[in-house]
Amino acid sequence: MPMSRLDQILEAVKSKPKKRLVAAWAVDAHTIEAVNAAREKGIIDATLVGDEAQIRKVLADLKLDEGNFEIIHEATDTGAGTKAVERVRSGHGQILMKGLLSTDKYMRAILDKEKGLMRPGAVLSHVTVIENVHYPKLIICGDVAVLPYPDLKQKIAITNYVIQVGHALGIAKPKVALICATEQVSEGIEATVHAAVISKMADRGQIKDAFVDGPMALDVAIDRESAETKGVKGEVPGDADALVFPNIDAGNVFYKTNTKLGGCELAAMVVGATAPCVLSSRGDTAQTKLYSIALAALSAR
Repeated sequence: MPMSRLDQILEAVKSKPKKRLVAAWAVDAHTIEAVNAAREKGIIDATLVGDEAQIRKVLADLKLDEGNFEIIHEATDTGAGTKAVERVRSGHGQILMKGLLSTDKYMRAILDKEKGLMRPGAVLSHVTVIENVHYPKLIICGDVAVLPYPDLKQKIAITNYVIQVGHALGIAKPKVALICATEQVSEGIEATVHAAVISKMADRGQIKDAFVDGPMALDVAIDRESAETKGVKGEVPGDADALVFPNIDAGNVFYKTNTKLGGCELAAMVVGATAPCVLSSRGDTAQTKLYSIALAALSAR
């Protein structure tokens, strides 16, 4: 049964073997609250990497038992990112999580050629799952945070990643819309050409276990009436499970419109590394981070 709400991810992951999460620079209340909530639900065991004194103070302020966490001291945020990645790389954890350190430092640790979590030739991307009360299903989308202007190879990788997340959410054959400003293929708009190529690849079985269609404007992808009015037919129009954006500008605006104006809740993670990496904004709520941990645990091997 496909999941249509984020809290269903929490329930689904409880039936899976518990994973160990390693949080980098976990010195803030939001991160620790989310990690603790996931621990209490039986989803993860927790390792907190960062300044030990700060971590213990937050635990005390939150009235949490230090004995429920493995605490690894590291005095700097950059060092904590490196040390957390090393723990996952060595097999002492199956999920990485960003705490209060900046995204660029977090990504730098993951991408380190000698000590990071990347296989040769792998493409790192960001997948978000959004719950919007005005849409009957979860919206899987990428990339809104990592790849600024993806080329064709990277868009193929993004497409495969959102399909994989769709499968993890119980969707047997996710419906993927390749978002552009128009349904018309125009050689002057590179994104439409990329979308047409990827769509044809799916038609010929080079991208498997999904319906993939594009180029497609957002209204056509998620609104049946718009699709019918424009005469766009197929499995995807008006019923998309996943949206692949042409660039970070379009993706990030969609993401923040949903969260800041729509009040939507979400889960987010970085994929393409050897382990799922939770990447939410430093300003995200503990609930968002909890959902993100659950999504990563659902996807982790």
